[in-house]
Amino acid sequence: MTTTQFDVVLLGEPLVEVSTTEAFRHGADGVLGVSGDVVNAGAAAAAAGASVALVARVSDDELGDAVCRRIRELGIDDAYIRRVPGQQGVYFLHIDPEGNRQFSYARAGSVGSQLDVADLPEGVIEHAGAVLGGGIAAALSPTVARVMLQVAQRSARFVYDPNFRPRLTTAEQARGFLQNIAPYCEVMVPSAPSEIELLLGTDDPASAAASLMGWGARSVVVTQGSEGSSIFTEEGRSHQPVIPALQVIDQTGAGDVFAGTLTARLALGDDLREAAAMAAAAASLSVGGRGGTGLIAPLDEIRRHSERYLSERVTT
Repeated sequence: MTTTQFDVVLLGEPLVEVSTTEAFRHGADGVLGVSGDVVNAGAAAAAAGASVALVARVSDDELGDAVCRRIRELGIDDAYIRRVPGQQGVYFLHIDPEGNRQFSYARAGSVGSQLDVADLPEGVIEHAGAVLGGGIAAALSPTVARVMLQVAQRSARFVYDPNFRPRLTTAEQARGFLQNIAPYCEVMVPSAPSEIELLLGTDDPASAAASLMGWGARSVVVTQGSEGSSIFTEEGRSHQPVIPALQVIDQTGAGDVFAGTLTARLALGDDLREAAAMAAAAASLSVGGRGGTGLIAPLDEIRRHSERYLSERVTT
């Protein structure tokens, strides 16, 4: 039986990313990368000081080789990534000069969407400091949804990011899954206003948190973009102000970085408010790079950024 304890274990689908600053057209220049919500979050968790492992399937070809190589470079253990024949999930990203993004996915029937309960390593989920799952993976297929639910049940501390994507599932299906998985969640991390409005019928973070905690989630952190984030626990509500970015180049993956950093810091012993502050600083820095892992700041830089902001607030 495997008893190796990772601070953070993630479940999801790594993707090959092809990004361009031009509109999608024949002959457009592109940059090949490795991304996806689980890669972005895993990289952030590792940078925040956690030992990190990823449970996933990737293709057993050259694209899969590139994915695993990049995952290792980001400090994520790939021992539990299963290499199988089939299509590696890919997405195409266009970022215009104003930072607006256009996505196109090629992931239907991908190897990542075929993740099965049999792929779960024995003992690794149960011994993890925290496990991070998300709605993108849960929406890939009924099989992955069943795996996600079982992981939540087996985890001692489960964090769930709804990450609703209308191209993958309906609001009704995503809401039903939220109800099923909420009783096993230490923390849920939805975003406002659009996500909570689509999934929960409200743009009010307090009302959204009340619904999720009513379904069984023990705490909720609602991210609110430029308004920071609201933290809800049994003890009440607190607010994490936004930490301004030093520069904004690409906002891809900022929410994933927030969730990954939050999960890592919880696993390492921070309380929820401390973890949310670190997550806000990490996400703020991440938008200064291009692509989901274009700028994953190390822990000392995250702390300096957070402290710099706190210092500026005191002096102004």
